[in-house]
Amino acid sequence: MNKTSWFNVVSLTLGFAFLYIPMIILIIFSFNESKLVTVWAGFSTKWYGELLHNEAFLNAAWVTIKVAVFSSTIATVLGTMAAYVLVRGGRFMGRTLFSGMIYAPLVMPEVITGLSLLLLFIGIGLDRGVLTIVLAHSTFSMCYVSVVVSSRLVTFDRSLEEAALDLGCSAAQAFRLVTLPIIAPAVISGWLLAFTLSLDDLVIASFTTGPSATTLPIRIFSAVRLGVSPEINALSTIMIAIVTFGVITASLITKHQMVRQKREEQEAVRS
Repeated sequence: MNKTSWFNVVSLTLGFAFLYIPMIILIIFSFNESKLVTVWAGFSTKWYGELLHNEAFLNAAWVTIKVAVFSSTIATVLGTMAAYVLVRGGRFMGRTLFSGMIYAPLVMPEVITGLSLLLLFIGIGLDRGVLTIVLAHSTFSMCYVSVVVSSRLVTFDRSLEEAALDLGCSAAQAFRLVTLPIIAPAVISGWLLAFTLSLDDLVIASFTTGPSATTLPIRIFSAVRLGVSPEINALSTIMIAIVTFGVITASLITKHQMVRQKREEQEAVRS
């Protein structure tokens, strides 16, 4: 039975148009010759050249990348550990409180999270900079990693771990050699999600940043308040290209891992 109808087609078309037409317009006007972002004056790539000589944007981009890499790595490690405890830990004292603390940032307004972290850093006398942004981003992105990894651990076939333990592996070896490779796609997806959230964050970073560290979203927001420039269009186009490349790469890696995992599970069943 064919479930395709005019309503589904129109709804899908309008949805994609609403999401992607603004991005397409931004990309087109990033190649505009004119300084006026709304007036087309011919094709040109000079704004990309101007962007490469803009020290403020380059420094902010470098800070953003450093923060995203470190915070997503920390969040992935802590989120995976939290997911493992929640799924495999069974019932223990304080489980409800622990799970509530893990998932609270999912529903907590970013303003509240940023303000509370700011008060914490001021209270302990920690100077705001790259370190405070990394800690803040790790705090709110860890819960997303935990959700992704938990969903994979719930469906994990524990008989594979039991077989490794019967063959002489310790619990740590079974996790490293069996569990971790199987849940690797979820762990990688969690890292990429945390990385994307860190790149995109503006509110929490604005509370926890200092004069020595300005992230790219903060720099763009400050520049846009004075008017949109063609350099911002060029920068946004580059970011869209990087994100698109990352999504495609992650999809291919995840698909390869899932195929490999399914093949290994089938071989294990045959043996």
